[in-house]
Amino acid sequence: MTAPQIRAEKRPALGVALMLGAMAVLPCIDVIAKVLGQQGMPILQVVWARLAIGAALSLPFALRIGGRAALWPDRPVYHLVRAGFLVLATFCFFLSLTFLPIADALAIFFVQPLIVTILSALILREQVGPRRWAAVAVGFIGTLIIIRPGFAEVNPGSLLALAAGASLACYFVMTRRIAGRTDAMITTFHTSLLGGLLLSLVIWSVWQWPTPAQWAMFVALALIATFGHLMIVRAYDHAEASLLAPLAYTEMIMATILGWLFFQDFPDGWTILGVSILIGCAIYISVRERAAGRRSAVVEPPP
Repeated sequence: MTAPQIRAEKRPALGVALMLGAMAVLPCIDVIAKVLGQQGMPILQVVWARLAIGAALSLPFALRIGGRAALWPDRPVYHLVRAGFLVLATFCFFLSLTFLPIADALAIFFVQPLIVTILSALILREQVGPRRWAAVAVGFIGTLIIIRPGFAEVNPGSLLALAAGASLACYFVMTRRIAGRTDAMITTFHTSLLGGLLLSLVIWSVWQWPTPAQWAMFVALALIATFGHLMIVRAYDHAEASLLAPLAYTEMIMATILGWLFFQDFPDGWTILGVSILIGCAIYISVRERAAGRRSAVVEPPP
């Protein structure tokens, strides 16, 4: 049983404001995760806190929308596998922050829309024209400029951020298969719930009792993630994906500012060039999908 979809009145200006607001606050998640990692908190435990506490925070919204029927997904195995990809993506991304500046990790992570395009053609059998394949190829060149293999020692954080982008791409492809079956907020709750339960099976092996300050950071991380993504869900209620998708890249601006303020990190010129190429290609893919009358590629912030 699924909750009925409620169509909100379209207000594009509000949708844009909500999307920009979400992109402004979501990089704070990365700052908190990086600080916790520097304090020696196991990354697996940070991911567990983000999902388990996030599930508790999103539960009231899910119940309000779908009632008791929202407590458990109608396809639990499918949702469990999907949640597994999100767990892997979040773990790899948070771990990459122990090696890389936030903006650099996020730049590599933005390879995700390109991988979604490839998987959509291979798995969902969507038609991808030669122009979009060319954009994918150029986008990967941008990724190589950021990582620069062969010109400098490859940072393990770069490979972790790349793995995070690939894992999240798999998550989004699975999300497309269930799009429209239930309210997005309920799906978000199911993902956090199953991801938290999955990690609860192994979290005991690395558990480190948090200090009161670390508990506060756990709660803050989950609060920002839950309500930041709620803002994104509501943004898509009011504006088209083709309008909002390019705005997701404004997250790079705040990530760069926060990285400089908290860690004195700033991307170098090659990274900025690679990011510009990558963003340009991803936006082009989004525009081409709209022109072809297909669903726009999902461009989401990192977990």
